[in-house]
Amino acid sequence: MTMPIVFFDIAGPDAGALRSFYKACFGWEAGPTGNLSVPIGGPPLNGTIRADPPEKVIYVGVPDVTASLEKIVANGGKANAPRFEVPGVVVLGLFSDPAGNRMGLVEMGADGRAKIP
Repeated sequence: MTMPIVFFDIAGPDAGALRSFYKACFGWEAGPTGNLSVPIGGPPLNGTIRADPPEKVIYVGVPDVTASLEKIVANGGKANAPRFEVPGVVVLGLFSDPAGNRMGLVEMGADGRAKIP
């Protein structure tokens, strides 16, 4: 039996600022202790293992990568890569939250699936 991912954790020096950022940008409502629940794209959760410098990246599905990056910057984050297409695979954007955590965006269609260019 394969084991599922059952939890995620985003850390930084100012938890309150991160709670505000993720609420403003993605509607994630965290309680005073930081606990939250967010929807998932549905089983299975896709991922990749790659040969690069060590890191982990959470990708958030959004209807418009460019608009989401603008909201991220307006709320104290940093756009690391504008909207770009990986032909035949996905539409992406990359950002860092106010604490410097590197994250990604995946552009989603009205059908709830990742857009494939």
